[in-house]
Amino acid sequence: MVLLKEHRIFYDMPDPEDHPYTNELIHESSPYLLQHAHNPVNWKAWNDQSLNEAIDNEKLLLISVGYSACHWCHVMEHESFEDPEVAAIMNKYFVNIKVDREERPDVDQVYMNAVQVMTGAGGWPMNVVALPDGRPVWGGTYFQKKQWMDALQQLANLFQKEPKQLYEYAYRLEQGLQQLDLVDLPENQKDYSQELFIPMLEKWKRFLDFTYGGSSGAPKFMMPSNLDFLMRWAFQNQNRELSNYVQVSLDKISFGGTYDPVEGGFSRYSVDARWHVPHFEKMLYDNAQLLSLYSKAYKLYQKNWYAEVVEQTASFLLSEMRSPDGCFYSAYDADSPNSEGKNEEGAYYVWTKAELKELLNEEFDLFAKFYHIDQTGHWENGNYVLYRTADSRDFAAENQLSEAAFIEKKANWLKLLRENRKKRDKPGLDDKALTSWNCMTITGLCHAYQAVQNPAFQQAALETFSWLENNMLQENGRLLHSYKNGKSSINAYLEDYAFAIEAAISLFETFSEERFLEFAERLTEIVKIDFEDAANPLFFFTSSSDRKLVTRTKELTDNVIPASNSVMTRNLFKLGKLTAKNSMVAEASEMLQCLLEKIPEYPQYYSGWLDLLMNFTHPFYEIAICGENFAEISEEIQESYIPNSILIAGDQHSSLKLLENRYQPGKNLIYLCEEGSCQRPTDSKAGVMAQIRQV
Repeated sequence: MVLLKEHRIFYDMPDPEDHPYTNELIHESSPYLLQHAHNPVNWKAWNDQSLNEAIDNEKLLLISVGYSACHWCHVMEHESFEDPEVAAIMNKYFVNIKVDREERPDVDQVYMNAVQVMTGAGGWPMNVVALPDGRPVWGGTYFQKKQWMDALQQLANLFQKEPKQLYEYAYRLEQGLQQLDLVDLPENQKDYSQELFIPMLEKWKRFLDFTYGGSSGAPKFMMPSNLDFLMRWAFQNQNRELSNYVQVSLDKISFGGTYDPVEGGFSRYSVDARWHVPHFEKMLYDNAQLLSLYSKAYKLYQKNWYAEVVEQTASFLLSEMRSPDGCFYSAYDADSPNSEGKNEEGAYYVWTKAELKELLNEEFDLFAKFYHIDQTGHWENGNYVLYRTADSRDFAAENQLSEAAFIEKKANWLKLLRENRKKRDKPGLDDKALTSWNCMTITGLCHAYQAVQNPAFQQAALETFSWLENNMLQENGRLLHSYKNGKSSINAYLEDYAFAIEAAISLFETFSEERFLEFAERLTEIVKIDFEDAANPLFFFTSSSDRKLVTRTKELTDNVIPASNSVMTRNLFKLGKLTAKNSMVAEASEMLQCLLEKIPEYPQYYSGWLDLLMNFTHPFYEIAICGENFAEISEEIQESYIPNSILIAGDQHSSLKLLENRYQPGKNLIYLCEEGSCQRPTDSKAGVMAQIRQV
C-alpha cells in the first residue's frame, strides 16, 4: 500500500465557481446512489463513460462503495461527502464514482479484495483510489473528515509529482490480486472419505460458541450456511454435541434482539456476543436463508417455536418487503427518525420502560420479566431491546401459567406493540429487487411451505418465479440482475444464475412441475458458456460479455451468503441426480476436487462445499413417487427432514427417467434408490422412512 505521511496538509482549494458540481447520480435508480444525488461531490455512476473520462483526462479514480442500509455509509456521507470543503478536493483531483455494492457485486468484490490485501480488513463504506485504468493504489473503509482530506491531498500530490511510484505499486498489487483466485484441478483425484471431516470439524469447533451459539466473540453473524451444514452433519452422524450446538444457536439467535418478535424478520448481525443488540438493518438475503434454515430445523427438531419463527419471518417478507410486482425489496435501513425527528440507529425498534408501562398496564411486570426490561435488556440512553432467555413453556411453568395461556398473552402484548409501532416513522426502504436475493427467497418459501404447509407461501413462491420469468429474462434466455420501477438492468452475475437454478430445483421438488427442472437445465447450459474458465472447472463471477475489471474473480468461500461456485456445485449434483445425467454429478465432483486442499485451512468458510462432500461420503437417496396421488404423498414426505435426498414425483405423463415404466394404474408407489439401484417399492411414507433407517 502507498504509505501517506502524517503531517499537516495545506489544501490547494479550488474556487467553487470555477468548479461547479455536477452530480450525475440524480439520473440513477439505485436507492443508495440516490441517497448521494445531492452531495456537492461530482459523483458519477460506474459505467463506460465515467471510466473512460478518467483515462481521457488522466485523473485518478475515487471509487466509493456502499449500500443503502449501511449505517457507517450514512455517517461518512454526512461528515465528508456533504461537506463543500471535502467535495472541492474530490472534484478537483478525482473522477468520483459511487457504487451500490448490491447492484455491482463484481466491482465490490474486486476492490474489496484489494482493500483486504492492503489493510488486512474490509467493510463498508469502502473507499478506493485507483489509477485512471482502474488499478487500485490505496483504500480503506470509513474515514473521518480530516483523515479523508489529508489522504486525498497526499495522493493527488503524489500522482502529480511521482506517478511512477503509484504505477509500480499498482502493478505489484495487481499481480497479488490475480493470485488470490488461482485454483488448479489436481493431477490426481483425491478419494472421498468420511474421515476427511474429523480433523476439519475438530478445528472448526474451536471457533464455535457453545454457550450462546454462532461463532465465538463479537460481532456475531448468523451464517445460515454453516448452521445448515452442521445440522445435517449432526443428524446423519448422530452427533449430539453439534446437534445441541445448532439448537442453542437457533434458540439464542431468535430469542435475542437480532430477531424482531413484534413484526418478524431478522437484523443483519449482533454487535455483542449474546445476540442482544443488533445492527438494526434487515436484509432480504438474511431473512430468505433463515426462513430456509428454521424450516429445516422445525422438520428435524419439531420445536413449535421454530414453526412460529417460520410463520412470522415469511409474514414479514410478504407484508413488509414485497412489491406489488410480485418480487421482494432488498433491505430496510438501520436508521430511522426518533421522537425528535433526527435519524438514529434502531429508533424504530427499541422501547423505553415508560412506553411499555403505558401500553401494557398491569401486564407490564410479566412482560418485563420475559423480555428483560431490566439491566440485561437495556441497550443505551434508556432504550431496551426485547431480549428473552427462556422458552415459552419453561417461563409459563415458572410463573404458574399454562403454556397456551402464556402464548395467548404474548400474542396480545406483541399486537399492542405492533399497533403502537405503526405511529413511528419506518426506516428507509431499498426498493430495488435483485435476482439472486429474490431467488433465495423463492427457495426459502418452498422450504417454509414444506415445513408448515401454509398455502400463502406456495402462492408467493410461484408468483415470484413468474416475476422472474416475465421481467428478468432477456430475449436470449439470459438473466438480468437488478429491477426497479418496472425497469430491469445490469447483466446477471454467477450468483444470479446459481440461486435461480437452486430456486427452480426447489420449486420442482416441492410442486413436481417439470417446467422448473427444464428452466434449471437451460440456465445451467448458459452458465457453462458465459462463466467458463478454460483452465479449470470453477466458474468466474462475471460473464464473458461484461467489461473487464482489474481481475476476473471467482467466488469460492461461503460467508453470510454462500459462494456462487459452491451453490453451482450442489446444483450440478442435484440436477445430475434428478435427470439421471451422471456427467453433471462428475462435474460437481471436479469442482469439489479443486477445493479439497483449501477447505481444511478454514473449514468454517466452506460449509457449502462440505455439504456437497457429504453427498459423496454418506448415503444419498433418490426418492421417486409414481401414482395418481403423487402430489399428496410428496407433500407428506417433504414434512420430514431428509437432507441427503432428492425427490421426484409424477404420474404416467412424466418424462423423467427415474419414473420411467414405474406407473401402475390404481397404485401409488414410492421407490428408494441409491446410485440408480432401487429397493422394492412401498406405498406409504412410513414404509420409505423405514427403508431409509435400515440402510
